[in-house]
This record gives sequence, C-alpha cells and structure tokens, in this order.
Amino acid sequence: MAKITYIEFGGKEHVVEVSNGLTVMEGARDNNIPGIEADCGGACACSTCHVYVDDSWVSKLPAKEAMEEDMLDFAYEPDAEKSRLTCQLKVSDALDGLIVRMPEKQI
Repeated sequence: MAKITYIEFGGKEHVVEVSNGLTVMEGARDNNIPGIEADCGGACACSTCHVYVDDSWVSKLPAKEAMEEDMLDFAYEPDAEKSRLTCQLKVSDALDGLIVRMPEKQI
C-alpha cells in the first residue's frame, strides 16, 4: 500500500492510501478526488487523468510507453518531463509518498 498525495489545481491536498496493484487513477477515483476524470476508465485512450508529477518523483517512475506519450499530446498544457497519465502508474510500495498535481482542467 502506498500513501499518495493528490493536489488539486487550487492547492487543496488529499492524502490517501492506495492498495498495491491499483493505478494512481483508480486511487483517485475510489477516493472521490476531484480533478481526475478518467473518462476512458483507464484504457489509456484519453488524457483526462493527466497530472504533473512532483519534481522529486519524476526520475523515480517507470519510463512512459509510446501509447502514454501519444495520449499526453492531447492533455491540457502537458509538460515534457512532469506530465503523466495516472492510469499508467501502477501502485506499489515503491510509490509510497508520491505527489501529483492536477492541471487547471482535463480535456
């Protein structure tokens, strides 16, 4: 289980525990955290679970696969280094302490 901090665009923080095996997107959905819409349900077919990963975590996450890179082209104001789709981040003990920030909007 990992403790993940989700920060809304306005600055409100939500710290929740997410079970290993789920995705960071599922953790947000299951805890009713606003700002992650997840319209495709985690199929990596949209960009509505886009977040900016905290600087301290960028190098600790697995590399983006081609499909995620392609979908991030459709995200609102993507950042080449910090933008990730939360449906592609599988939770494990290694993600304990992860901090993600939501963009102003999801598209």
